[in-house]
Amino acid sequence: MEDDAPVIYGLEFQARALTPQTAETDAIRFLVGTQSLRYDNQIHIIDFDDENNIINKNVLLHQVGEIWHISTSPADKGVLATCYNKTSDSKVMTCAAVWRMPKELESGSHESPDDSSSNTQTLELLCHLDNTAHGNMACIMWEPMGDGKKIISLADNNILLWDLQESSAKAVLSSSTALEGKGQLKFTSGRWSPHHNCTQIATANDTTVRGWDTRSMRQIYCIENAHGQLVRDLDFNPNKQYYLASCGDDCKVKFWDTRNVTEPVKTLEEHSHWVWNVRYNHSHDQLILTGSSDSRVILSNMVSISSEPFGHMVDDDELSDQEDQHQEEKKKFKVLNSPPCSKTCQRSADYPSIQSTLNAFLFCVLCYASNVRRQD
Repeated sequence: MEDDAPVIYGLEFQARALTPQTAETDAIRFLVGTQSLRYDNQIHIIDFDDENNIINKNVLLHQVGEIWHISTSPADKGVLATCYNKTSDSKVMTCAAVWRMPKELESGSHESPDDSSSNTQTLELLCHLDNTAHGNMACIMWEPMGDGKKIISLADNNILLWDLQESSAKAVLSSSTALEGKGQLKFTSGRWSPHHNCTQIATANDTTVRGWDTRSMRQIYCIENAHGQLVRDLDFNPNKQYYLASCGDDCKVKFWDTRNVTEPVKTLEEHSHWVWNVRYNHSHDQLILTGSSDSRVILSNMVSISSEPFGHMVDDDELSDQEDQHQEEKKKFKVLNSPPCSKTCQRSADYPSIQSTLNAFLFCVLCYASNVRRQD
């Protein structure tokens, strides 16, 4: 695009949780969850109007606590799940619940950017994921290609597989397993693979990445010391079934073939601080987004390990000749600097760099200093 300047939207509170609405196929939509200790937290429904280059929003109250993680159903665009802090008996627990947004907001009923939030509505609680016996929730993963009835939660050192029943109003724990051994055994992140009939997940704890079979709940591979410091995030290549990306506090992004995890297939060292997030482009898997505490988001062109080794990202008739295409593929990195939101933004991370499910060349970045920005 000729103009790749971001569109910025400010939030009332600080925020770390961001997700695309995966079941939405008619609009470009993201959800953002806020973190406030003093006031009711919110979920902002962010719709991007790409024709007019503006952001529209609606706000839902999330009255149970600070939101640390948010994810949406792949089948029902009105259903979402959150991990949030809850104080009980002077102890802070991270819990999880499944919610439904008001019906009129499911299909993108918009306010203008200048409208107030005087008509803020509240989420409908569908069910809690009872983690009383399992510890603090780290994240929730929906079965990628499913009907929205299966979710996995990571709680401390436990992997919990839930069946949602009665229109998601009831969550039944169908199976579980626990991580055992020495060292830091709390899960930090996880990703459900869209391959292998959705029977595999990957998890991160401390510096280790592990693969699991959801049918047996057994470990199928283990990458010890995958990173020199804490592993922050994981993502599966959408087109190559054995390829997995990881990132961490050692400032590196690594790519793995899970059939042979002795060494990474490739390593990127473009960031100068912790790398919090890594995301594959769901249409063109040579494009990788990474967000870091160095206040940069980097778009990398990893043609050599993609499913399109010649980098075909546009129709042949849109290029004058093959040489033009070759030159375009040589643009390996694009650095997208964070906007000057505040000093807080500059010394904290961008969370996360998330791609639109409708537009393969549009993504959203959340800055902890309460700004959302869209970029092409």
